[in-house]
Amino acid sequence: MDIFILAMLVALGAHLLRSKYQRERIALLGSHLGSYQIEKQMESLTQGYLRALGEADLPRRQQIFELLTGTEAALCDQLNRFSAEFSKVDEARTRVSRLPVAVPYVDKLLPALTFDMRKAVAIHAQGVNRAVENSAGRSARDRAFTVSAELFLLQHTCHWFCKSKTIASARMLMQQKTAYEQLIASVSPETRRAYQALIGE
Repeated sequence: MDIFILAMLVALGAHLLRSKYQRERIALLGSHLGSYQIEKQMESLTQGYLRALGEADLPRRQQIFELLTGTEAALCDQLNRFSAEFSKVDEARTRVSRLPVAVPYVDKLLPALTFDMRKAVAIHAQGVNRAVENSAGRSARDRAFTVSAELFLLQHTCHWFCKSKTIASARMLMQQKTAYEQLIASVSPETRRAYQALIGE
């Protein structure tokens, strides 16, 4: 009985510690994202893409894509400014565990098992800008898919920073019906190489 109670106390202590750690991470990211409308613009853009891609009339589809250029430009600008601002945060506060599950303060105990969220944000901002500019010459449909994938991978990384990779992947699958592996395969080759090198995949 004593062992059972001890195990319960240890589990409760671990849960409270993990919850406190995650609240700190959410507060840190939120304090920087709060100055921008990135999430709202991401939602507007991805919904706009879906509306355009679901339009059978090609001139109408093109018109919708053209109407979205203002949102794309605004989102790129906000992401660039967010990346520049977040790059100034102390590195000790931006380490992200590569472990699949949340282990509180592993970033301080085992920094070799982590990556730098500041660099991840920069990779995402560059990836979205590159996809929007479309120097690769993708079709309107493929361009929309690539921009969406870049945005969803950014969203995944933010959830990973705040919770864990496993939870981030589960949320992405539930909310966007997209597996993490599919996101990695769908972003631009430049983003994929830089991102996988950063996270050690």
